[in-house]
Amino acid sequence: MPITTDVVIVGAGPAGLFQVFELGLLDIRAHVIDSLEQVGGQCAELYPDKPIYDIPALPRVGAQELVDRLVEQIKPFEAKFHLGQTVTHLEKTADERFLLKTSTGQEFDTTSVIIAAGLGAFQPRKMRTAGASDWEGSQIHYQVREPERLQGKKLIILGGGDSALDWALELCERASGLTLVHRRAEYRAQPASVKQMKELAEAGDLSEFQGMVREIMVEDGRFRGLKVADAEGELHELEADEVFVFWGLSPNLGPIAEWGLEIDKRQVPVDTEQFQTSVPGIFAVGDINTYPGKKKLILSGFHEAALAAFGVQKRLHPDKKVHLQYTTTSPLMHQRLGVGDE
Repeated sequence: MPITTDVVIVGAGPAGLFQVFELGLLDIRAHVIDSLEQVGGQCAELYPDKPIYDIPALPRVGAQELVDRLVEQIKPFEAKFHLGQTVTHLEKTADERFLLKTSTGQEFDTTSVIIAAGLGAFQPRKMRTAGASDWEGSQIHYQVREPERLQGKKLIILGGGDSALDWALELCERASGLTLVHRRAEYRAQPASVKQMKELAEAGDLSEFQGMVREIMVEDGRFRGLKVADAEGELHELEADEVFVFWGLSPNLGPIAEWGLEIDKRQVPVDTEQFQTSVPGIFAVGDINTYPGKKKLILSGFHEAALAAFGVQKRLHPDKKVHLQYTTTSPLMHQRLGVGDE
C-alpha cells in the first residue's frame, strides 16, 4: 500500500533538510527521498570537508558539519527518510493528489511534492586525458576526503570555480607545494577568494598556472604529475603526488524531466511567491529551480524553503488564514520545537 502523507520532499541536501524544518514549524510532517545512501546531498557526497563561509552566524563551517547541524535542527519533526532510491514515476491522480513510485518499489500518495534535488542526478566532470582513469581514486580525485593525509604532499588543483579556489586556499599551508591550474586567467569563484589566491601566489605560497592538461606523467609505473600546455601550446611538466579536479558537475534531471514540468536549460522555473512550478502542488527549491535573479547559494535555498512551506500549507488548508508566528516568542512554535521557556 502507498504511504499516505501531506508532502514528499525529493532530495536530502541542505535545502531539503531545511525544508523539513520550515514545514515542521507549520505542523506539516514530511517524507524525504534521496538517491544517495546518506543525507547531505553534494555537501556530504562531494566535499564533506569543504569550508563554507556564507552561512549566517557561522563564519566558517565544514560542509558535513552544516549537514549535521541541519539534521539536529529537524529532529523535533521526525521526518521519515527513504534513502538509496530515486523517484522513477510521478502522476497526478483524479483527486488532485500525486502518486510517486521509487526505484525500490515504494509508493507515496501525497498532496504536495517539493523538489529539492540540487542539480538532479549529478556526476563530477571527469578528466578525459588518456590514462587518467587508471589513477582515479589513488592519485586523481574529484573530491577531498581526509585533508589531513595531504600534509607535506605536492598537489595540483584543476579548476576556476569556488570549489577549486576554496580548496586551494585551504590546502596550500598543508601541502609542500600546490599548483592551481585553470584554462584561462578569469575565474568564476568569489572575487574575495580570487584576491586571496593572488596574494598567496605573489607571496610564493602557491603557484598559479593558465593552461590545458595534455598528458599524465608516469615514470616506472609511478604517477609523477601532469603535462600542461600554456596559451602558446608549449608543454610544462607539473610534478605532483595527487591531483584534485574541480571542473564542476554535469547535471542530469533524470526522471524529473518526465514529470510534465516546464523545463528551462535543465532547471525548473518557479514563481517567487511560493516557489511553485508550472504544475500546481509541485514546488522546487534550491539549485534545481530558476527564476529572475536566481543565485545558486545555500542561503537562497533556505529562503525558498520557508516560502514553499507556506505554499504547501495554503494548498492543504486553502480556506485557513495563515498567521506568521515567530520562533522567538510563539508558545505554539516552542511546543512544536519541543523547547520550554528559555
